[in-house]
Amino acid sequence: MGKTKKELVAELLKKNTDGLTIVEISKELEISRNTVAVALAELKGAEMIRVRPVGKAKLNYWGGNKR
Repeated sequence: MGKTKKELVAELLKKNTDGLTIVEISKELEISRNTVAVALAELKGAEMIRVRPVGKAKLNYWGGNKR
């Protein structure tokens, strides 16, 4: 059985330490932006990623909120 979309997004974020937008993740994994948004929301809810707004875009990073 293959990996879930959430697992694919997590792996991609682990490899890209500079952060990625939803569009970049969508293009890289060839899945819809909506699917990426759902996966990111689940990862953020589990505090596995952190999000930094940059202008209109939001950069997503692996590692959760470090306070």
